[in-house]
Amino acid sequence: MNDKYVFGIDFGTESARAVLVHVQSGKLITAAVGCYPHGIITEKLPGSEQELERNWVLQHPEDYLYALKDTVKRCLEHSRIDVKNIIGIGIDFTASTILPIKKNGLPLCLDPKYKENPHSWVKLWKHHAAHKEAALINQISHQRQEYFLRRYGGEISEEWMLPKILQILHESPEVYEAADKFIEAGDWIVMQLVGSERRSSCMAGYKGMWSKQIGFPSEEYFQAIHPRFKHFTKEKLNERIYPVGSRAGFLTKGMADKLGLTESVAVSVSMIDAHAAVLGAGVTQPGKMVLAMGTSICHMCIDHREIFVSGISGVVEDGILPGYFGYEAGQSAGGDSLLWFIKNGVPSHLMDEAVRSGDSIYQILEDKASRLQPGEHGLIALDWWNGNRSILKDANLSGLIIGLTLQTKPEHLYRALMESLAFGTKKILNAFYENGIKINEIYACGGLAEKNKLLMQLFADITGKKIYVVTLPYASAMGAAVLAATAAGKENGGWDTIEEAMYRMIHYEPIVYQPNEQSKAIYHQLFTWYEFLYDYFGKESMLMKEILAIKKQKGSGEK
Repeated sequence: MNDKYVFGIDFGTESARAVLVHVQSGKLITAAVGCYPHGIITEKLPGSEQELERNWVLQHPEDYLYALKDTVKRCLEHSRIDVKNIIGIGIDFTASTILPIKKNGLPLCLDPKYKENPHSWVKLWKHHAAHKEAALINQISHQRQEYFLRRYGGEISEEWMLPKILQILHESPEVYEAADKFIEAGDWIVMQLVGSERRSSCMAGYKGMWSKQIGFPSEEYFQAIHPRFKHFTKEKLNERIYPVGSRAGFLTKGMADKLGLTESVAVSVSMIDAHAAVLGAGVTQPGKMVLAMGTSICHMCIDHREIFVSGISGVVEDGILPGYFGYEAGQSAGGDSLLWFIKNGVPSHLMDEAVRSGDSIYQILEDKASRLQPGEHGLIALDWWNGNRSILKDANLSGLIIGLTLQTKPEHLYRALMESLAFGTKKILNAFYENGIKINEIYACGGLAEKNKLLMQLFADITGKKIYVVTLPYASAMGAAVLAATAAGKENGGWDTIEEAMYRMIHYEPIVYQPNEQSKAIYHQLFTWYEFLYDYFGKESMLMKEILAIKKQKGSGEK
């Protein structure tokens, strides 16, 4: 059998990563990373002086196509592989990242008539300006006792598709009416590649309130949300949903020419990036949780049973692996919170030290923080710098650090922030455990896990679990490559099932972090106080929300 190859393309928050992988062995041939030219849009629309309001987070759809072409072409140039032997492309994407489009797939923001309207642009997953719409949706859903809420931990998030679209209808009905469809960005990329809509069960299940057994909620439910929504799924979505691992189609001639590939390249149905990381980590059994650690942290696991866990992001049948119920929870800030501190809290003398030593400021802070004993800095932090996704599901909560004194140093703060991420994960693990889902092992992947040894040791000490760091580069992209090989099928040189593709293609030796028993005991004490702060500020006190309200009134909100 001739050697065959596939592309896995992982569309993240700020860039896209492409991997070119040997189908038979899983060997990574080459990889490329392409940043989005317009980045994350939070201040002004491209080419416009119009300022965006607080909590708006947009992107430019052409950036995705630019990064796709750029990374694929660089991989081809570096590998010099005969393109006739490339048989598939798999796509994963951050979600819920949505955009309004015309029937032909043209994003509405590229129409001169609507380009000055921010609602015509891509709303990134962490666009949090639809929190009022999310509250309304949840209120009506509870009043109607909608059964589907149980699958999503009892609440719909403002990060999901429906609140973002309802915000468009409320604030810009002309954009709502002009849009022939609203689509997840991952499904839109697939549409560009194959020339037709092939919406993913993963995207629809976790972010669109769809289920394999029932489909979307009823027309009566959508009408209760808004009279214009009665035929919402038929008019503005697409009720035909395709399972993870299936073939969306083959490259159109136009796209094949642009990418330098052939029309015989199969394209997989898209998948959410964190969920693809489960495939890239090689996890095929219950009792194992995968942490996809990047700007945020997603917590993924599978089980044979459908159990409704309060406060999690969702449970979807076949959402990750066929034959299993896939579970998702998460923390809205991960690496984001550490980056915030680097940008805003590090004094110049540490920056100078980094320059003199040739190390990064991350390395300097990690080294200093690793010399501290558990509890030595006297701080406890809450990990809500971008709100709380699980278990409280409240984007209007904010970060907190308690215990500051005149003796507090930057490395104390840095370590406290890292500890807060581990405490937040422990809180999520406890929620699963209390509902009958026991996690025995944790697999961590992504840049945050690969680069920060102290962080991984803290996760082991605080959760009390072994942490297996996935050493296979680009775990989500490798998961997308698995989907590509499955979409191609064995008849074309690929594999017939996701499990078979994972068995053949995913190979690595993890780095293992063992809990330190002495540290574990101290962190058990500190976690008690973390939970106290968690419950007080998250459930009892309105302080954080009152401060936010004053901030909005004074117009001092961040753009």
